[in-house]
Amino acid sequence: QVQLVESGGGLVQPGGSLRLSCAASGRIIRINDMGWYRQAPGKQRELVASITSSGTTNYADSVKGRFTISRDNAKNTVFLQMNSLKPEDTAVYFCNARVLEPTLTFRTYWGQGTQVTVSS
Repeated sequence: QVQLVESGGGLVQPGGSLRLSCAASGRIIRINDMGWYRQAPGKQRELVASITSSGTTNYADSVKGRFTISRDNAKNTVFLQMNSLKPEDTAVYFCNARVLEPTLTFRTYWGQGTQVTVSS
């Protein structure tokens, strides 16, 4: 089994910044793609950003230029630096990871989610 633990959410004013972290632990051979998703009340979960094991990134248009995804492969951790936050960024943020397990099969795991609220 693999666990993903997120941290760094909270309440911030518009224009402010937050940094989310997500650490994976457990029976991990290798992690391929890692990503951040978010879900606002009454809306579907959507991709925010993703990053491959070699560092190639992908962003939703709504966050380009404001958010930066990065990862530390040695620590199985992914980060999301969020700058210039807007009220519409308010959501529960989830990380996920595509994990190669000791059985030599890939499986996608999700974190429990962390609340980000942007409000004055």
